[in-house]
Formats: sequence, structure tokens, C-alpha cells
Amino acid sequence: MAMSKVAKQTEHKHSKDVVVWQNEKVARDSEEEESDNTAEGDQIVVPRTSTSEGDSDKQEEKEYKVPAMCSFRELGLDQWLVDSLSAMAISRPTEIQRACIEPILAGRDVIGGAQTGSGKTAAFALPILQKLSEDPYGVFAVVLTPTRELAYQIAEQFEVLGKGVSLRVTVAIGGVDMVTQAIEMSRRPHIVVGTPGRLADLIESSSDAVHFQRVRYLVLDEADRLLTDTFASDLAVIMREIPKTRNTLLFTATMTPSILTLRNRSPQPFVHVCKSNIATVASLVQNYIFVPSHVKEAYLVHLLKSNVKKLEKRINAQLADSNDNDDNDTTDGEDNEDGTVGKDKSIIIFVGQCKTAESLRVMLFELGFRVTALHSKMPQRERLSSLGKFKAEAVRILIATDVGSRGLDIPSVELVINMHVPRDPDDYIHRVGRTARAGRGGRAITIMSERDIKLIHNIEARIGKQLGEFKIPERQVLEGMGAVLAAKRVAASHLLDIDFDARDRIRLQKRGIDKDNNSSIKERPKKRKH
Repeated sequence: MAMSKVAKQTEHKHSKDVVVWQNEKVARDSEEEESDNTAEGDQIVVPRTSTSEGDSDKQEEKEYKVPAMCSFRELGLDQWLVDSLSAMAISRPTEIQRACIEPILAGRDVIGGAQTGSGKTAAFALPILQKLSEDPYGVFAVVLTPTRELAYQIAEQFEVLGKGVSLRVTVAIGGVDMVTQAIEMSRRPHIVVGTPGRLADLIESSSDAVHFQRVRYLVLDEADRLLTDTFASDLAVIMREIPKTRNTLLFTATMTPSILTLRNRSPQPFVHVCKSNIATVASLVQNYIFVPSHVKEAYLVHLLKSNVKKLEKRINAQLADSNDNDDNDTTDGEDNEDGTVGKDKSIIIFVGQCKTAESLRVMLFELGFRVTALHSKMPQRERLSSLGKFKAEAVRILIATDVGSRGLDIPSVELVINMHVPRDPDDYIHRVGRTARAGRGGRAITIMSERDIKLIHNIEARIGKQLGEFKIPERQVLEGMGAVLAAKRVAASHLLDIDFDARDRIRLQKRGIDKDNNSSIKERPKKRKH
């Protein structure tokens, strides 16, 4: 049998991550045998293909030291890329970029772990673009992400950085016409960024349009999410189409044990984890509000109103005296004791379900807030529109499910509110990671009830610090309770009018499941004819 071994199966989010990091020499000597192994369906094959092997690779990893401070030019990037970065006002590489750019340029496989907002995308995009400029042809790199929004964001960064090489980028995600995407794929773009489900569908239904024979780089961004059973079958389809002579790059903000086991593969990939002991950044102020579950919305509304009033007060003060010292303001994310955000800043509210997101959107709109939503049950066009409005600051409040908690880089977000406490502490980390990015300040407030105490304790244990209590006078909240209840009734009526759950019922019926009776439609006994 082939010499590749199944990595230790580790539970993550109650599923098993099964990863194989395959030796290049073994892959070439026993390619046919490896093909038999990958067909088993429970293995995700992630081969390494660096030019060094065995002990020499280990020695290379030991000798390589991450420079404490350097320029992009000193990392080996060409001047045209440095110029592209300068146009974006980026002059110095971050730690993850200093660590990973040189090994990728040298042809090594890389595992990179860093907090959100640390520049992970540029860490793999820059060396890929440089290698592409040396030999541009066909599909050069495939980048996989767990969410559609993250796919668009990565594609945008490639396009901005790659202007110097007339880059062609295609995004392959669900919610968009698949025929159109197949046509785009047939034109052999340089970079393909997509979600595993849609890319696997394109491979299986439009195989003539997908040309991955000469792919040089496979990137798994948010690898902790991708290397789970949720995406296993789709990844298996994609892996079969990509050559074994590729380089594999894994990047994530959460280094799970299943990913870390890959550092012991032979030959070893280059591994760099930035500040792995710190789950959240020091510039992030984290609080909780302890309230009865039935009045959560009232406390949320009071918190939002406080921020809007403070924001308007600061803007009016600046208009009245434009010569005031900006240092007296809190626009750079300084800690505000009242929990308000600075000028030109935005708020993300995270909820647990799509239905809650839509209900909350209508409720807050009825109360006069400029608000939009982002969740998986929205058509893709609406999702992009909502995200565009929020990024352009046409609206200041975004209500999102966890579809928006990973990878989205919106610098103006200074306050994250958890309307529901996530069950997985890592989901909390990704949510609050939308603020206090790249050295900026920010605040995260979690609205919890009596049922959430254990979840909060789990989060505190994960991040290594306790959340501070954020107190709001109950009397002030109760004064606005009537308006909140009226807006909630309007929201409930809206969900009934649009039949929000209709798509779920149709999908379950197609799968032969009766949601109301929790049974299979196919298993019901047929009525006898009389």
C-alpha cells in the first residue's frame, strides 16, 4: 500500500477531520495506488510538493527564522507588487506575511495561523501573483473558502493586487447561475476562488469547462472549517481534479488539533502560528449584559440608541468647531466607558438563526434605525447588496448570522453585539474578530440570559480572560419597552406575510421529510382504497 498515513482523527465541532499530507516521492512512485485510496470517500488528500524531502526539509524549517522587521522587497517580492501595495497604503508586512511569503516563493507547502485582520489573504496572494507573472497560463491557483462573501472578498484582493499582470479571476459560488459560471471557467481564468459545493457541482456537471490540469497552488482559507465532514465529499471531488504536483497552502485563524497534526508529516510543511496563545486581541474590550431572555430586544434597542445619540453629538460638535483636537475623540477605537462607538463607525449584530436576523431587521427598521441583514436564506444578489451598503456606510448596522463572522474585512466596524451566545467558543472568536482589526480598537458586547451562563464560562476559558459586566439602567430600558413590543409584532406579521419558512418546507419535501411530523414522507403507510 502507499506510504501516506491518515492523520489523527480529532473531534472538532462534533465531526471528524481526516487529512492526509502525502509525500511527493511516494505520490509519483505509486500514483495509481494513491488513486485507489482517494476513492474511499472518507479521506481528504492534501499532498505536499516542495522540492526538498525528508530530513532536508526538516532542516530547512529549523534554519528559517521569521524576520522581526523587513520590507516587502526584502521578502523577495517584485517591484510591481510592492508598487501595488504602496497604492493601497501598505508599506510594511505583518507577521504572518513576513513568515509565509518567502517559504511560498521557495516552493514549500505552508500552514499559517493568525488572528483575523492580520493579512492572511495577502500572505498567500502576493507570492502566488509573483509566480503567476513569471509563467502565466490557464488556471494557476484554486482558492477554497467556506462562505460566499469571503470568496468575493478574496477575489477582490487578488484583482487589486494583480492589476500589473492583467489578472483574470473567477468566483464560483452558490446562488449564482451555474451556466454563466461554467462559461467563465471554460475561459481558463488565472485564479478560481470558490466554495467547495459549487466548485464540485461544476466539476461533475460541466467537466469540459473545468481545466485544473496545470494548477500550481491550492489554498484552503479558513481551513478549520473546510477540513470537516461538512465539506469532505465536495473536497474529495475537487482534489481528484487538481494535480499532485501542486503546492498546498492552509490558512486559518483557529489552529485545530487536526490541522496541527500535519506539521509532523514527512517531509514537513512550513508552519507558522502567530500568537497562538491569544484568542482575541488586546485592543478588544469584551463585555456582557445579563438580562432576562424575554427583554433582550429592549436592551439591544437601548444600546443602539445610545450609540446613535452619542455619534450624532460628536459629529455636531465637530461641525461646530472643526479645529478641535481629534485626540479628544474616540474615532480610533479608544475605550469608551459608555460602550459607544466612534465617528464614522459601524455595528454588527450577530444572531443564531436566519429567521431571527430577518425579524430583527424589520423590528429595528420600524424603530427608525438604518439597518440591513446578511444571512444564508437571502438571494445572493441581496446578500451582495446588503454587504455593499454596509461597506459603503450607507447603513451603520448589519445583522448577520455566522455566515458573516469569518473573513469579512470591514475596517469601520467598532462594535460587535452578540444577540445570541454561540455554543462554540471559536465561533465567538470569529464574531468578535470583525472588530479591533489590524491594531485598531473595538468593543464586543454579548447579551446573555440565565441559560447562557455555561456558554459564557466556556468562552472565557477559551480566550483566557473574563468578560466585564456592562451595566445599563433598567428604568431607561423599560421606558422604551412599548415601542419595542409594537415593532416586534410588525416583524412577526412580516414573516408570516412573506412565508419565510416556505423554502425550508419545499426543500424538506423534496428530501422526503415532513418537518411538522418529524418523519419521512416515504415511510408513511398508504391509505387503502375502498
